[in-house]
Amino acid sequence: MRRECSILVVMRNLCLFCCALSLQAVAGQSPQPAPSANVDALLSAGIAAQQQQDYQTAIEDYRKVLDLQPKMAEARANLGAALAETGQYDAAIQEDAIALEAAPGNSALRMNLALGYYKKGDMAHAHVEFEKVHVAQPADVKAAILLAYTDMKVDRVADAAALLTPLEPGHESDMDFEYVLGYALIETGKNSQGISRMEKVAQATRSVDAYFIAGSARLHQSEFREARADLDAAITLNPDFPGLYTLAGQARDAMGDSAGAAAAFEAALRANPKDPTASLYLGAAKLKNRDFDGARPLLEFALQLQPDLPQARFQLAKLNSMTGRYAEAVSALEDLERSDPNWLDPHVELAAAYYKLHRPEDGQRERDIVKQIEAKQQQAGPPKD
Repeated sequence: MRRECSILVVMRNLCLFCCALSLQAVAGQSPQPAPSANVDALLSAGIAAQQQQDYQTAIEDYRKVLDLQPKMAEARANLGAALAETGQYDAAIQEDAIALEAAPGNSALRMNLALGYYKKGDMAHAHVEFEKVHVAQPADVKAAILLAYTDMKVDRVADAAALLTPLEPGHESDMDFEYVLGYALIETGKNSQGISRMEKVAQATRSVDAYFIAGSARLHQSEFREARADLDAAITLNPDFPGLYTLAGQARDAMGDSAGAAAAFEAALRANPKDPTASLYLGAAKLKNRDFDGARPLLEFALQLQPDLPQARFQLAKLNSMTGRYAEAVSALEDLERSDPNWLDPHVELAAAYYKLHRPEDGQRERDIVKQIEAKQQQAGPPKD
Protein backbone atom coordinates (compact mmCIF):
# COMPACT_ATOMS: atom_id res chain seq x y z
CA MET A 1 0.00 0.00 0.00
CA ARG A 2 1.06 3.54 -0.71
CA ARG A 3 1.16 4.66 2.92
CA GLU A 4 2.97 1.51 4.05
CA CYS A 5 5.88 2.01 1.66
CA SER A 6 8.73 4.40 1.98
CA ILE A 7 8.19 6.65 -0.97
CA LEU A 8 10.91 9.09 -1.77
CA VAL A 9 9.33 11.96 -3.70
CA VAL A 10 11.95 13.68 -5.84
CA MET A 11 11.48 17.15 -7.30
CA ARG A 12 12.70 16.81 -10.86
CA ASN A 13 13.56 20.21 -12.31
CA LEU A 14 12.54 22.96 -9.92
CA CYS A 15 15.89 23.35 -8.26
CA LEU A 16 17.77 23.39 -11.52
CA PHE A 17 16.87 27.03 -11.92
CA CYS A 18 18.70 29.44 -9.66
CA CYS A 19 18.12 33.13 -9.31
CA ALA A 20 21.46 34.32 -10.57
CA LEU A 21 21.35 38.01 -9.83
CA SER A 22 22.30 40.64 -12.35
CA LEU A 23 23.62 44.05 -11.52
CA GLN A 24 20.24 45.50 -12.51
CA ALA A 25 18.45 43.31 -10.00
CA VAL A 26 20.16 44.98 -7.06
CA ALA A 27 21.13 48.32 -8.47
CA GLY A 28 19.88 51.32 -6.58
CA GLN A 29 19.11 49.38 -3.40
CA SER A 30 22.46 49.85 -1.68
CA PRO A 31 24.42 52.87 -2.94
CA GLN A 32 27.98 52.02 -3.84
CA PRO A 33 30.98 54.14 -4.70
CA ALA A 34 32.12 53.80 -8.29
CA PRO A 35 34.11 50.57 -8.49
CA SER A 36 37.75 50.76 -9.31
CA ALA A 37 39.00 49.20 -12.53
CA ASN A 38 40.40 46.32 -10.48
CA VAL A 39 37.08 45.65 -8.78
CA ASP A 40 35.25 45.89 -12.07
CA ALA A 41 37.66 43.44 -13.70
CA LEU A 42 37.40 40.98 -10.81
CA LEU A 43 33.60 41.10 -10.87
CA SER A 44 33.53 40.52 -14.63
CA ALA A 45 35.97 37.65 -14.25
CA GLY A 46 33.82 36.10 -11.52
CA ILE A 47 30.68 36.35 -13.63
CA ALA A 48 32.46 34.82 -16.63
CA ALA A 49 33.78 31.95 -14.50
CA GLN A 50 30.31 31.35 -13.04
CA GLN A 51 28.78 31.25 -16.50
CA GLN A 52 31.39 28.64 -17.45
CA GLN A 53 30.45 26.68 -14.29
CA ASP A 54 33.93 27.25 -12.88
CA TYR A 55 32.44 28.00 -9.49
CA GLN A 56 35.61 27.80 -7.44
CA THR A 57 37.28 30.50 -9.54
CA ALA A 58 34.10 32.57 -9.36
CA ILE A 59 34.04 32.25 -5.56
CA GLU A 60 37.64 33.40 -5.31
CA ASP A 61 36.99 36.39 -7.60
CA TYR A 62 33.86 37.47 -5.74
CA ARG A 63 35.63 37.25 -2.41
CA LYS A 64 38.40 39.46 -3.75
CA VAL A 65 35.78 41.98 -4.86
CA LEU A 66 34.19 41.94 -1.41
CA ASP A 67 37.57 42.43 0.25
CA LEU A 68 37.76 45.69 -1.68
CA GLN A 69 34.08 46.65 -1.56
CA PRO A 70 32.22 44.73 1.18
CA LYS A 71 28.88 46.37 0.35
CA MET A 72 28.76 45.41 -3.33
CA ALA A 73 25.40 43.63 -3.46
CA GLU A 74 25.88 41.95 -6.83
CA ALA A 75 29.16 40.33 -5.81
CA ARG A 76 27.70 39.07 -2.55
CA ALA A 77 24.57 37.70 -4.21
CA ASN A 78 26.57 35.96 -6.93
CA LEU A 79 28.94 34.59 -4.30
CA GLY A 80 25.99 33.02 -2.49
CA ALA A 81 24.77 31.44 -5.73
CA ALA A 82 28.24 30.06 -6.55
CA LEU A 83 28.66 28.66 -3.04
CA ALA A 84 25.30 26.91 -3.32
CA GLU A 85 26.37 25.35 -6.62
CA THR A 86 29.38 23.78 -4.89
CA GLY A 87 27.29 22.41 -2.01
CA GLN A 88 28.50 24.98 0.53
CA TYR A 89 24.96 25.72 1.64
CA ASP A 90 25.66 27.20 5.05
CA ALA A 91 28.15 29.65 3.56
CA ALA A 92 25.71 30.46 0.73
CA ILE A 93 22.90 31.11 3.22
CA GLN A 94 25.16 33.41 5.21
CA GLU A 95 26.08 35.45 2.12
CA ASP A 96 22.47 35.68 0.95
CA ALA A 97 21.35 36.80 4.41
CA ILE A 98 23.99 39.57 4.45
CA ALA A 99 22.93 40.69 0.99
CA LEU A 100 19.29 40.79 2.09
CA GLU A 101 20.14 43.08 4.98
CA ALA A 102 21.08 45.68 2.41
CA ALA A 103 18.15 44.91 0.11
CA PRO A 104 15.33 43.34 2.18
CA GLY A 105 12.76 43.81 -0.55
CA ASN A 106 14.71 42.03 -3.26
CA SER A 107 12.73 38.90 -4.12
CA ALA A 108 15.48 37.45 -6.30
CA LEU A 109 17.87 37.55 -3.36
CA ARG A 110 15.26 35.99 -1.09
CA MET A 111 14.66 33.25 -3.64
CA ASN A 112 18.38 32.46 -3.58
CA LEU A 113 18.23 32.27 0.22
CA ALA A 114 15.20 30.01 0.08
CA LEU A 115 16.89 27.73 -2.46
CA GLY A 116 19.96 27.57 -0.24
CA TYR A 117 17.86 26.27 2.64
CA TYR A 118 15.99 23.96 0.26
CA LYS A 119 19.14 22.37 -1.15
CA LYS A 120 20.53 22.00 2.36
CA GLY A 121 17.40 20.07 3.30
CA ASP A 122 16.23 22.65 5.85
CA MET A 123 12.62 22.66 4.68
CA ALA A 124 11.28 24.64 7.62
CA HIS A 125 13.45 27.68 6.86
CA ALA A 126 13.03 27.20 3.11
CA HIS A 127 9.27 27.29 3.57
CA VAL A 128 9.46 30.58 5.48
CA GLU A 129 11.50 32.23 2.73
CA PHE A 130 9.46 30.81 -0.17
CA GLU A 131 6.34 32.09 1.55
CA LYS A 132 7.81 35.61 1.69
CA VAL A 133 8.65 35.42 -2.01
CA HIS A 134 5.13 34.24 -2.82
CA VAL A 135 3.54 37.05 -0.80
CA ALA A 136 5.70 39.59 -2.62
CA GLN A 137 5.16 37.99 -6.05
CA PRO A 138 1.89 35.98 -5.99
CA ALA A 139 1.94 35.63 -9.79
CA ASP A 140 5.33 33.89 -9.77
CA VAL A 141 4.29 30.31 -10.49
CA LYS A 142 7.74 28.79 -9.88
CA ALA A 143 7.81 30.34 -6.41
CA ALA A 144 4.31 28.98 -5.76
CA ILE A 145 5.38 25.49 -6.81
CA LEU A 146 8.36 25.55 -4.49
CA LEU A 147 6.25 26.90 -1.64
CA ALA A 148 3.69 24.15 -2.18
CA TYR A 149 6.39 21.49 -2.22
CA THR A 150 7.82 22.73 1.06
CA ASP A 151 4.26 22.90 2.43
CA MET A 152 4.14 19.15 1.97
CA LYS A 153 7.54 18.68 3.53
CA VAL A 154 6.44 20.50 6.70
CA ASP A 155 3.15 18.55 6.94
CA ARG A 156 0.94 21.22 5.44
CA VAL A 157 -0.30 19.16 2.50
CA ALA A 158 -3.75 20.73 2.49
CA ASP A 159 -2.13 24.15 2.18
CA ALA A 160 -0.20 22.96 -0.88
CA ALA A 161 -3.34 21.76 -2.63
CA ALA A 162 -5.22 24.94 -1.71
CA LEU A 163 -2.37 27.11 -2.98
CA LEU A 164 -1.95 25.45 -6.37
CA THR A 165 -5.50 24.47 -7.32
CA PRO A 166 -6.70 28.00 -8.17
CA LEU A 167 -3.46 28.69 -10.06
CA GLU A 168 -3.80 25.66 -12.35
CA PRO A 169 -5.81 27.23 -15.24
CA GLY A 170 -3.30 28.13 -17.91
CA HIS A 171 -0.55 25.97 -16.38
CA GLU A 172 -1.88 22.51 -17.20
CA SER A 173 1.10 21.90 -19.48
CA ASP A 174 3.62 22.79 -16.76
CA MET A 175 4.67 19.35 -15.61
CA ASP A 176 6.42 20.64 -12.47
CA PHE A 177 3.17 22.31 -11.47
CA GLU A 178 1.09 19.22 -12.24
CA TYR A 179 3.53 16.96 -10.38
CA VAL A 180 3.31 18.91 -7.12
CA LEU A 181 -0.44 19.52 -7.38
CA GLY A 182 -1.07 15.87 -8.25
CA TYR A 183 0.91 14.64 -5.29
CA ALA A 184 -0.78 17.13 -2.94
CA LEU A 185 -4.21 15.98 -4.12
CA ILE A 186 -3.29 12.32 -3.59
CA GLU A 187 -2.01 13.05 -0.11
CA THR A 188 -5.21 14.91 0.80
CA GLY A 189 -7.36 11.97 -0.25
CA LYS A 190 -8.44 13.29 -3.65
CA ASN A 191 -6.96 10.25 -5.32
CA SER A 192 -8.74 10.31 -8.66
CA GLN A 193 -7.84 13.94 -9.31
CA GLY A 194 -4.28 13.46 -8.15
CA ILE A 195 -3.65 10.23 -10.03
CA SER A 196 -4.85 11.65 -13.36
CA ARG A 197 -2.37 14.52 -13.05
CA MET A 198 0.47 12.28 -11.89
CA GLU A 199 -0.06 9.87 -14.76
CA LYS A 200 -0.10 12.79 -17.19
CA VAL A 201 3.28 13.89 -15.80
CA ALA A 202 4.62 10.33 -15.99
CA GLN A 203 3.63 9.91 -19.61
CA ALA A 204 4.82 13.36 -20.68
CA THR A 205 8.20 13.23 -18.93
CA ARG A 206 8.82 9.48 -18.60
CA SER A 207 9.27 10.09 -14.90
CA VAL A 208 9.86 6.95 -12.84
CA ASP A 209 8.87 8.56 -9.57
CA ALA A 210 5.63 9.91 -11.09
CA TYR A 211 4.70 6.42 -12.30
CA PHE A 212 5.67 5.06 -8.88
CA ILE A 213 3.44 7.54 -7.01
CA ALA A 214 0.52 6.95 -9.37
CA GLY A 215 0.92 3.18 -9.17
CA SER A 216 1.15 3.29 -5.39
CA ALA A 217 -2.02 5.38 -5.18
CA ARG A 218 -3.83 3.02 -7.57
CA LEU A 219 -2.76 0.08 -5.42
CA HIS A 220 -3.97 1.87 -2.28
CA GLN A 221 -7.49 2.12 -3.71
CA SER A 222 -7.50 -1.45 -5.04
CA GLU A 223 -7.21 -0.55 -8.72
CA PHE A 224 -4.80 -3.40 -9.25
CA ARG A 225 -4.74 -3.62 -13.04
CA GLU A 226 -4.06 0.12 -13.41
CA ALA A 227 -1.51 -0.01 -10.60
CA ARG A 228 0.33 -2.83 -12.32
CA ALA A 229 0.42 -0.90 -15.60
CA ASP A 230 1.93 2.16 -13.92
CA LEU A 231 4.45 0.15 -11.94
CA ASP A 232 5.48 -1.93 -14.95
CA ALA A 233 6.05 1.29 -16.90
CA ALA A 234 8.31 2.47 -14.08
CA ILE A 235 10.22 -0.83 -14.12
CA THR A 236 10.83 -0.42 -17.84
CA LEU A 237 12.32 3.02 -17.21
CA ASN A 238 14.40 2.18 -14.13
CA PRO A 239 14.21 -1.26 -12.51
CA ASP A 240 16.57 -0.11 -9.76
CA PHE A 241 14.14 2.48 -8.36
CA PRO A 242 13.84 1.77 -4.59
CA GLY A 243 10.71 -0.10 -3.55
CA LEU A 244 9.40 -0.50 -7.08
CA TYR A 245 9.47 -4.29 -7.32
CA THR A 246 7.78 -4.57 -3.92
CA LEU A 247 4.75 -2.61 -5.11
CA ALA A 248 4.75 -4.41 -8.45
CA GLY A 249 4.71 -7.71 -6.57
CA GLN A 250 1.75 -6.57 -4.46
CA ALA A 251 -0.20 -5.63 -7.59
CA ARG A 252 0.52 -9.03 -9.15
CA ASP A 253 -0.41 -10.81 -5.94
CA ALA A 254 -3.73 -8.96 -5.74
CA MET A 255 -4.49 -9.98 -9.34
CA GLY A 256 -3.81 -13.65 -8.60
CA ASP A 257 -0.55 -13.80 -10.54
CA SER A 258 1.31 -15.83 -7.93
CA ALA A 259 4.32 -16.66 -10.09
CA GLY A 260 4.72 -13.06 -11.24
CA ALA A 261 4.35 -11.81 -7.68
CA ALA A 262 6.99 -14.22 -6.37
CA ALA A 263 9.42 -13.18 -9.10
CA ALA A 264 8.86 -9.50 -8.26
CA PHE A 265 9.38 -10.04 -4.53
CA GLU A 266 12.55 -12.02 -5.21
CA ALA A 267 13.80 -9.11 -7.33
CA ALA A 268 12.90 -6.72 -4.52
CA LEU A 269 14.93 -8.74 -2.03
CA ARG A 270 17.90 -8.89 -4.36
CA ALA A 271 17.80 -5.10 -4.53
CA ASN A 272 17.19 -4.69 -0.79
CA PRO A 273 17.62 -7.82 1.33
CA LYS A 274 16.15 -5.94 4.31
CA ASP A 275 12.80 -5.16 2.69
CA PRO A 276 10.25 -6.40 5.27
CA THR A 277 7.26 -6.15 2.92
CA ALA A 278 8.90 -8.24 0.18
CA SER A 279 10.07 -10.77 2.76
CA LEU A 280 6.55 -10.98 4.21
CA TYR A 281 4.79 -11.42 0.88
CA LEU A 282 7.27 -13.96 -0.44
CA GLY A 283 7.06 -15.89 2.81
CA ALA A 284 3.25 -15.85 2.66
CA ALA A 285 3.39 -17.09 -0.94
CA LYS A 286 5.62 -19.98 0.05
CA LEU A 287 3.31 -20.77 2.96
CA LYS A 288 0.33 -20.84 0.59
CA ASN A 289 2.23 -23.40 -1.50
CA ARG A 290 3.01 -25.36 1.69
CA ASP A 291 6.72 -24.69 1.35
CA PHE A 292 7.10 -24.47 5.13
CA ASP A 293 10.88 -24.61 5.19
CA GLY A 294 11.08 -21.77 2.67
CA ALA A 295 8.40 -19.68 4.35
CA ARG A 296 9.70 -19.70 7.92
CA PRO A 297 13.00 -17.80 7.51
CA LEU A 298 11.31 -15.16 5.35
CA LEU A 299 8.48 -14.57 7.81
CA GLU A 300 10.78 -14.60 10.82
CA PHE A 301 13.09 -12.11 9.10
CA ALA A 302 10.19 -9.81 8.22
CA LEU A 303 9.16 -9.88 11.87
CA GLN A 304 12.72 -9.26 12.97
CA LEU A 305 12.87 -6.18 10.75
CA GLN A 306 9.46 -4.94 11.90
CA PRO A 307 8.42 -6.59 15.18
CA ASP A 308 5.02 -4.90 15.18
CA LEU A 309 4.09 -5.86 11.60
CA PRO A 310 0.65 -7.50 12.14
CA GLN A 311 0.58 -9.48 8.90
CA ALA A 312 4.01 -10.96 9.58
CA ARG A 313 2.89 -12.03 13.06
CA PHE A 314 -0.29 -13.52 11.60
CA GLN A 315 1.43 -15.43 8.81
CA LEU A 316 4.03 -16.84 11.22
CA ALA A 317 1.26 -17.88 13.62
CA LYS A 318 -0.52 -19.56 10.73
CA LEU A 319 2.70 -21.37 9.80
CA ASN A 320 3.14 -22.55 13.38
CA SER A 321 -0.40 -23.88 13.43
CA MET A 322 0.11 -25.69 10.12
CA THR A 323 3.31 -27.31 11.41
CA GLY A 324 1.93 -28.50 14.75
CA ARG A 325 3.28 -25.69 16.94
CA TYR A 326 -0.19 -24.93 18.24
CA ALA A 327 0.70 -23.32 21.55
CA GLU A 328 2.95 -20.75 19.84
CA ALA A 329 0.28 -20.12 17.24
CA VAL A 330 -2.47 -19.59 19.83
CA SER A 331 -0.35 -17.20 21.89
CA ALA A 332 0.36 -15.00 18.85
CA LEU A 333 -3.21 -15.15 17.53
CA GLU A 334 -4.70 -14.23 20.91
CA ASP A 335 -2.39 -11.24 21.03
CA LEU A 336 -3.45 -10.16 17.53
CA GLU A 337 -7.08 -10.61 18.50
CA ARG A 338 -6.65 -8.30 21.49
CA SER A 339 -4.88 -5.70 19.33
CA ASP A 340 -7.59 -5.72 16.63
CA PRO A 341 -10.79 -7.51 17.71
CA ASN A 342 -12.49 -6.87 14.35
CA TRP A 343 -9.76 -8.47 12.22
CA LEU A 344 -11.42 -11.62 10.91
CA ASP A 345 -8.43 -13.80 9.96
CA PRO A 346 -6.93 -14.29 13.46
CA HIS A 347 -10.33 -15.47 14.74
CA VAL A 348 -10.59 -18.03 11.93
CA GLU A 349 -7.11 -19.42 12.58
CA LEU A 350 -7.59 -19.29 16.34
CA ALA A 351 -10.78 -21.36 16.14
CA ALA A 352 -8.94 -24.09 14.22
CA ALA A 353 -5.98 -24.01 16.62
CA TYR A 354 -8.24 -24.33 19.67
CA TYR A 355 -9.89 -27.43 18.22
CA LYS A 356 -6.47 -28.94 17.53
CA LEU A 357 -5.58 -28.32 21.18
CA HIS A 358 -8.83 -30.06 22.22
CA ARG A 359 -10.42 -26.82 23.46
CA PRO A 360 -13.80 -27.09 21.72
CA GLU A 361 -15.55 -24.44 23.83
CA ASP A 362 -12.91 -21.86 22.93
CA GLY A 363 -13.04 -22.99 19.33
CA GLN A 364 -16.84 -22.57 19.21
CA ARG A 365 -16.57 -19.11 20.78
CA GLU A 366 -14.19 -18.05 18.01
CA ARG A 367 -16.49 -19.47 15.35
CA ASP A 368 -19.35 -17.42 16.78
CA ILE A 369 -17.19 -14.30 16.68
CA VAL A 370 -16.32 -15.05 13.04
CA LYS A 371 -20.03 -15.20 12.17
CA GLN A 372 -20.65 -11.89 13.95
CA ILE A 373 -17.81 -10.13 12.14
CA GLU A 374 -18.89 -11.54 8.76
CA ALA A 375 -22.45 -10.34 9.37
CA LYS A 376 -21.23 -6.84 10.20
CA GLN A 377 -19.05 -6.79 7.09
CA GLN A 378 -21.95 -7.85 4.87
CA GLN A 379 -24.16 -5.18 6.43
CA ALA A 380 -21.51 -2.49 5.93
CA GLY A 381 -20.96 -3.39 2.28
CA PRO A 382 -17.71 -2.96 0.35
CA PRO A 383 -15.10 -0.61 1.84
CA LYS A 384 -15.28 2.98 0.68
CA ASP A 385 -12.27 4.81 -0.78
